[in-house]
Amino acid sequence: MKRLIEQFLESEAKGGVLLFGAALVAFLLSNSPSAQAYFDLRDVYIKLQVGDWVLKKSLLHFVNDFLMAFFFLLVGLELKRELLQGELKNPRQAGLAVAAALGGMATPALIYTVFNFGGVGATGWGVPMATDIAFALGVLSLLGKRVPLPLKVFLTALAIVDDLGAVLVIALFYTSNLNLGALLIALLVFGFALLLGALRVRSLTAYMLVGLVLWYFVLLSGVHATIAGVLLAFAVPIGRSRPLPAHNEGTVADPELLEVRLEKIEDEARTAQSPLHRLEHILHPYVAYVIMPIFAFFNAGVALNGTQMGVVALGIFLGLLLGKPIGILLFSFLAVRLGLAQLPAGASWRAVAGVSVVAGIGFTMALFIAGLAFAPILLDEAKLGILAASVTAALLGTVLLWRSGGSTASEAGSRG
Repeated sequence: MKRLIEQFLESEAKGGVLLFGAALVAFLLSNSPSAQAYFDLRDVYIKLQVGDWVLKKSLLHFVNDFLMAFFFLLVGLELKRELLQGELKNPRQAGLAVAAALGGMATPALIYTVFNFGGVGATGWGVPMATDIAFALGVLSLLGKRVPLPLKVFLTALAIVDDLGAVLVIALFYTSNLNLGALLIALLVFGFALLLGALRVRSLTAYMLVGLVLWYFVLLSGVHATIAGVLLAFAVPIGRSRPLPAHNEGTVADPELLEVRLEKIEDEARTAQSPLHRLEHILHPYVAYVIMPIFAFFNAGVALNGTQMGVVALGIFLGLLLGKPIGILLFSFLAVRLGLAQLPAGASWRAVAGVSVVAGIGFTMALFIAGLAFAPILLDEAKLGILAASVTAALLGTVLLWRSGGSTASEAGSRG
């Protein structure tokens, strides 16, 4: 299990590096002589037509509405796995992540609202709420063993919980006029997906085909189409079809026989794996290494010429950079003191403070919600606040974690 967790964290960290690189390219292009070509590329339209049925979207909306549905599907799969088998299964282990996530969502939203209450940017309170797990783990990977594994797992669980919070915010507060007919059909399709899961259907193709239909009707309903990904995730079963068979551990002298045995064990392991684990394993590299960098490339571009650091950008900047660590630390401290949670093994409050600052990297989800919350006239200002806060949080969090060294013996008694 430890090896699997380390592999997951390593792949997320590598994805974070690609994410940062794609965002940097977008930012440089949008402030270069090629800026117009970059912005024109985002507005290129893709048209799908079968008979009288037509679906037409710009490249930017195709990325944000369709490709990001796979990102949300992966978020949903990770959340379900954590709830049923991972860190969020044990109430004491889950307590810290849930408390930290709640504080890390509420405080940034409150700080943003203080600066924008009653103004044209008031609807953007959801922007600074969520942590970018890939970007944040990419920062932690730079510190190597100075950040203990349980602290990285804590950040992952925290980010997954507040991603769920962001999904709920999108569904409840950033939804356009509802088409009740399409919404009803979407609910019926979701019910069919749940039925497949209850019947223990193991075909991933079946779930993806149902998911495609679900995505289309959620798109028509007015609820953001990416929510279909989260809904589908909760239908995919997590139980194994049968336990892994036992194997004789005796020595095999013939290398060819050994190779055959290893291939047989691998095939049996794949067959015994649950549909949820298989789908998560398949999706993860595509989401981390392809979809998220593409999203960053199409969404991180902001022309500095004419863009000001107004109250919208300031609210986002302070919400992520101050609201995140203050909320995470305050709610975590209260949860530990009340006996509802305990600090990660080998971690100190100084180390948790460093991680809480890194959690202020709100890149992917913040950009996504900003695109829903703001008209184009305010979107560039919001992006400026997101980018400035994310870079500052990455640098400041790295310094704090480096100086904390991960843990201190004197604080071991305060772990609850």
